Order: sequence, then structure tokens, then C-alpha cells
Amino acid sequence: MHPYWITIDSHLGVGVTAPSEAEALQLFALAFPSREVVRIEIIKDMNDLDQNHVVPNLGGANWLQRGIWFPLGYEHIAN
Repeated sequence: MHPYWITIDSHLGVGVTAPSEAEALQLFALAFPSREVVRIEIIKDMNDLDQNHVVPNLGGANWLQRGIWFPLGYEHIAN
């Protein structure tokens, strides 16, 4: 599993964990069908995430478990 950060227009971005980039993009498309991906990258360190908005809003989300962990509310997509 790899945590990915997907950058999209007019939003901070989406955090997804999946075994591959292709699957991360599939989970993203299920949750945000009308949004276009600007960039996708593997997160190598939690410190690479926005420490003022993303990290404090992870709540109980497990960023190492398959699924969408940011923004909150999309955890069910991985099921």
C-alpha cells in the first residue's frame, strides 16, 4: 500500500491509500467523478502534507489503510 496525494483544481487535494497509482485514481474517480486530476504523487513523509489543514483534519482516519483519508467523509469508498 502507498499513500498518494492527488492535486485537483480549486481544492486542497485528496489523500488516498492504494496498492497502485491506478487503483488510487479509481478510488478518487468513485468519490469525485466530476473532478480532474492535476497531479498525483506518492507521499514519502507525513511532514510533506499541509501541517495546518490536512494533518489536523485526518481525525481517526488511517492514512496507511486502503481508501480515501482526506477529506473526511469518503472513508466508505474503499468498502
